[in-house]
Amino acid sequence: MTETTPYDADRARFTRQALARLVLCDHAVDVADGAAGLVATGNDPDTGPGGRVSQAFQLLELAERTLVSAVIYERERGSSWTEIAQYLGISPVEAERRFSSNLNGWNTAFEVPYRLDGTGRKRIPQLPTAAYDPAWACDRLDTWAANRLMLVNEERPVSSGLAMVLSEEQHP
Repeated sequence: MTETTPYDADRARFTRQALARLVLCDHAVDVADGAAGLVATGNDPDTGPGGRVSQAFQLLELAERTLVSAVIYERERGSSWTEIAQYLGISPVEAERRFSSNLNGWNTAFEVPYRLDGTGRKRIPQLPTAAYDPAWACDRLDTWAANRLMLVNEERPVSSGLAMVLSEEQHP
């Protein structure tokens, strides 16, 4: 399946490192928003027994997904397994073993950007949405950061720091 996708041109402007960073940003937003849902107490009476535990447990799942995204980003930016393992408190071999299937899935998604659903008619993107449609992700994440991060004074606080692919005219 090497057919083109609707977002190939947009995605081609971004380095793989930038796409991985967008995915990490997107997953971090999910964690932040999930945690924010636990702050307000006004809806506590509407939550059944154990409801807040359910929300906190979901945060763990979101954080694990964010960790996987961080590892993929770090590998894309050239970090070694030794450097990554140092922050995880595990051996480099263990870090590679733990995250290699995620990294393989990330790499494969660039070769096969989608699969067909069970009917054979609908495309299912293999890249996370933020990497599959980076223009949308940049707009969404820039808006989120500008609205929620108090000390950020940039117009495009997420997308302005991404490593982009240089066009022919930009090469020295």
